[in-house]
Amino acid sequence: MEKIYDLIIIGSGPAGLSAAIYAQRARLDTLVIEKNMVSGGQVLTTYEVDNYPGFPGIDGFQLGTKFREHADKLGAQFVTDEVERVEIIQGELLKAAQLGEDDTEKTIKEVVCQGGSYKSKALLIATGAHHQKLGVPGEEKLAGMGVSYCATCDGAFFKNKEVAVVGGGDVALEDAIFLSRLCSKVYLIHRRDEFRGAKSLQETVFKQNNIQILWDTVVEEIKGDMKVEGLRIKNKKTYKQSDLKVQGVFIAVGISPDSQAFEGLVDMERGYIKAGEDTRTSVPGIFAAGDVRTKPLRQIVTAAADGANGVTSVERYLA
Repeated sequence: MEKIYDLIIIGSGPAGLSAAIYAQRARLDTLVIEKNMVSGGQVLTTYEVDNYPGFPGIDGFQLGTKFREHADKLGAQFVTDEVERVEIIQGELLKAAQLGEDDTEKTIKEVVCQGGSYKSKALLIATGAHHQKLGVPGEEKLAGMGVSYCATCDGAFFKNKEVAVVGGGDVALEDAIFLSRLCSKVYLIHRRDEFRGAKSLQETVFKQNNIQILWDTVVEEIKGDMKVEGLRIKNKKTYKQSDLKVQGVFIAVGISPDSQAFEGLVDMERGYIKAGEDTRTSVPGIFAAGDVRTKPLRQIVTAAADGANGVTSVERYLA
């Protein structure tokens, strides 16, 4: 008989690894599917993490490694593969799975990947999200060395320094306000002549004496060797280029959830899987944890909490 796991976890960032740890402690027969060779998710590209309790100043790669080591120590099973789609199997396979009752909500989930297919009674999606990038020279090279996509994560490292925020939506405005309380100067660079963000945030931005707005401006290059030293910017109306001396640049031009493989499977909102703190989605037996789900705060600590909540919900579902 084909193996059917109690739980399949898709993704091995902080949410997925936390879930793997809790699943092992709950004695659930669990498989973790990760498309990358190394577990950790976005945290791997974070130069320094200063807000995860108990590990002040740890570098992101080391923290991600510790998460994976913890899961490995408890015997979590991992497979490297990329998910293409998920199919819900009903009917006779319910009996074959020996779920214990003929409950129409209890279905088998088949995870179809590039290298094979895997089946389970419950599924936890923890595929995370990725920050949209500017795609300019220097961005990849200096990621984690002055280039950041999270002001609340990295802002403290730039206290009393000059930084730039790129974007014009709510997140960019919030980042600029947050950084203005820490940094000596904040340049807010926006490609248009008006913000898209909430009026209340705009009003707060306009009141800050150390925020300078650069309208109709785009970043053409992030300059520096081992760290950010400045930006090459261009005014879209005058086409004038100039150099801006900053020690950090916070890019806030959008976040994209990695949820494409689950479109049409569960309810979504702007690409994020709709799920609350209990991680339950619109489909019984399918749960979503971490940055891929709808939530107000996306941090390592909240992703880890989602993993724990997710397994608790899985246990209740299976029971």
